Amino acid sequence: MYAIKVLSYLLINRNSVQVAKTYLSSKFNKIRMLGKKVKNIEIKKGQTVATLIKAFSDSGGFTAKKLAVASDIFKDMEKDKECVKFLSFPADVISTGLRGVIVDLVKNKNVDVIITTCGTLDHDLARVWKDYYAGSEMSNDAKLRQEGINRLYNIFIPNDSYGYVLEDKLIPILKEAAGQQKEYSTSELISFIGSKISKEKNAKESIVFWAWKNNIPVIVPGITDGSVGSQIWMYSQKDKDFKINLIKDEDLLAGIVFKAKKSGALMLGGGISKHHTIWWNQFKNGLDYAIYMTTAVEWDGSLSGARLEEAISWGKVKPEAKQITVEGDVTVLLPLLYSSFLG
Repeated sequence: MYAIKVLSYLLINRNSVQVAKTYLSSKFNKIRMLGKKVKNIEIKKGQTVATLIKAFSDSGGFTAKKLAVASDIFKDMEKDKECVKFLSFPADVISTGLRGVIVDLVKNKNVDVIITTCGTLDHDLARVWKDYYAGSEMSNDAKLRQEGINRLYNIFIPNDSYGYVLEDKLIPILKEAAGQQKEYSTSELISFIGSKISKEKNAKESIVFWAWKNNIPVIVPGITDGSVGSQIWMYSQKDKDFKINLIKDEDLLAGIVFKAKKSGALMLGGGISKHHTIWWNQFKNGLDYAIYMTTAVEWDGSLSGARLEEAISWGKVKPEAKQITVEGDVTVLLPLLYSSFLG
């Protein structure tokens, strides 16, 4: 009898039931859309970076939240044994202490392939033999020029610490390399240089050394755009048979990408390093994991400013990929990211 009464009520009040369903559905969707509550970041004495990044995640907004997402993606990428991990970055940051964080990434085998610019070789190798100095962006550049000091924003690089030392040290290494074979890919030549600096006092502070030690290819598509490239050119004036074969680097990348079940990339800044990374990964239908850190604006159409969502339209990042673009200075962001990974 009770069931009949309930059924009768429902039949009579069909509109009311529909209204209730609509209301409950809307309420559920709103709760689902709202997600987690925003929590205040609490700074405590002795707090670890990993704990701070977790607080960033709970804070809900802006770059802090994006960095927390990047941290989670990086951890997932590192756990995925099927994933080939790319690291790309421009040269400028290697003039700073951030070089040490990238050294650790290579030393600890957190990456499988490096794509960068010639200036990375310049700064990394020069600092094996000579020091760079903390300066100021407010300096008088004409006076710096008179004193033989080059300014890279707020880093001071004396001529003796750059072109001069690279010429003195690299020409003998290039001569030795040419004595063994006449044609090198950039990754082969960089590995050879890594082997030759292995006995230097500061070798273990070098990206090139650890890449050689761990058999991680370093590919420089724009090899002539820097001091090391100029040394290669100058040596070639005396030995016309000595060649750099960029196609061999592309063959290496083809072999890596076509065999990869999955791929991921940590991309620091844009330019040719970023583009070469995503360009090759389009041939496996895109990256499965992608973290991009940039200070470039998006509205000028530049590759450096392009967010990872744009790369999806080109097939360079998979639509379902775990990906995030984090706006900010990598000299701050990367140490936080890697520290949170190490715990």
